[in-house]
Amino acid sequence: MPYRAPVSDFQFLLDHVVGFDEVAGTELFAEATPDMTNAILTEAAKMCEDILAPLNHIGDKHPAHLENGVVRTPPGFADGYRAIADGGWIGMSARAENGGLGLPMTLTTTVNEMMSSACLALQLNPLMSQGQIEALEHHASDAIKSVYLPKLISGEWCGTMNLTEPQAGSDVGALRTKAEPNGDGSFAITGQKIYISWADNDFTDNVCHLVLARLPDGKPGTKGISLFMVPKIIPDADGNLGQPNDLRVVSLEHKMGLHGSPTAVMEYSGATGWLVGPEHGGMAAMFTMMNNARLGVGTQGIGVAERALQHALAYAQDRKQGRAEGTGAIIEHADVRRMLTTMRADIYAARAISLMNAVAIDMATATHDDTWTARAAFLTPITKAFGTDIGVEATNTGVQIHGGMGFIEETGAAQFVRDVRVSTIYEGTNGIQAMDLVARKLMDGGDAAFRLLDDIVRGAEAAKATHPDLANAVWEAAETLRETTEWLVNQQDLNDRFAGAVPYLRAFARVLGGHAHLASAVAGDAGHLRLATFYIKRMLPEHAALLAHTREGAADLAAITAEDLVAA
Repeated sequence: MPYRAPVSDFQFLLDHVVGFDEVAGTELFAEATPDMTNAILTEAAKMCEDILAPLNHIGDKHPAHLENGVVRTPPGFADGYRAIADGGWIGMSARAENGGLGLPMTLTTTVNEMMSSACLALQLNPLMSQGQIEALEHHASDAIKSVYLPKLISGEWCGTMNLTEPQAGSDVGALRTKAEPNGDGSFAITGQKIYISWADNDFTDNVCHLVLARLPDGKPGTKGISLFMVPKIIPDADGNLGQPNDLRVVSLEHKMGLHGSPTAVMEYSGATGWLVGPEHGGMAAMFTMMNNARLGVGTQGIGVAERALQHALAYAQDRKQGRAEGTGAIIEHADVRRMLTTMRADIYAARAISLMNAVAIDMATATHDDTWTARAAFLTPITKAFGTDIGVEATNTGVQIHGGMGFIEETGAAQFVRDVRVSTIYEGTNGIQAMDLVARKLMDGGDAAFRLLDDIVRGAEAAKATHPDLANAVWEAAETLRETTEWLVNQQDLNDRFAGAVPYLRAFARVLGGHAHLASAVAGDAGHLRLATFYIKRMLPEHAALLAHTREGAADLAAITAEDLVAA
């Protein structure tokens, strides 16, 4: 079925829920007026609906493949990519001095979600470039910036990140790729990288790889890692392309989903690269790209969930089965209505959280206020994990709504499940996101978390005058979450935090979702109120069980043996 971008949802959240007016009120983003915002949402929606959405099924049925060492992409992907690049969508938030539009990350996040709904396999390409652009803006030398940024922003070239190796997945510090000085300021990069998204294509002039490698004097572990720009084709100082570099795509992975997106094994055989950031400072530079990608990946999960909801809703309104009131379609059955409403309420909550995250990033950029920086950092793992979890859950529910037809590939429901499944794994598994939340993100004694909870409580207090039942439920949930956050902060053994990290992250997302739904009920129409009532009364109560799990610590979990896990 056709995809329709949820422009009205984005507009409402920006206007009434996530505080985008604060972003537009800064000097840096003063051009993000309501008229400009509406124009961006409208034009991006047209591109996604008319050009990108038809490519989704094509990419699934005609996978990217390797032909005589050259990656061939699915039919139509080159035209789709050109529409993205020519529309300026890649460099939306890139700095104007480098050729970008300098727009808020919040607006980029809305467009990225629409593109993810339309064709996730293709959207992965510009997402990687956006992360690389931000990393170069913050960490690269002026010489590298002048050559690479204009080409990446225009879409003439595209970017990747190369972290993972066969023996070094989440443990990045175990990497073996070497970087040897060439004596002229460049380095010879040698090693193998795996799981490299969009490592090559047949529609850009160059592919720019950011590669983690270790210098000869690099210490073991992450503190000895450096970051290098290693292009497929070596450019001169003016950006003119010269000789091919000594790197190659060895093979493409045969994946569960995302068939249109080539995921490669890369071999570097003394390839020429240039240092990005200081020697042995590669992880800091790469984390700039990874944090950009984590917001983007959370948004990908939400985008695919939205597409699955639209697909399931259309089926439920058309399919006649059993004795149903009203239209006679299965949407009239209580359980089908429950599944559809759960999808809708969760997607709305996750979308609001991703936009809150983006607003915090924009405010940190515009004001250089450490409070905003801390909020953005705190919300990033929640956005990534909750957004992608909802992607998996909603797409699975979409299959369930289709019944037996959901298990048949021709209906299209299964592709959404297959495509989005990896999003909970890449850019740091969701378990790692949760561990980061309860460890590094609570190193401030919980200050960032408590400030966020204070905002939720203030919102609930203000809503009590008009929506007392809903407001009291959100207020009580926030206070329970505060108590558990205090408990976590006081745990000195990190394993006691890690054992309950995933349920804690989920509970925090649940409460943030309640906050967003409550604000929508206050500012919106009867439809917003009905959706908020469903979420707050039926879904928000999950937070209590999740927080009970969190507070159990690690002792009982550690006591379970491998033998206990084997059936007698």
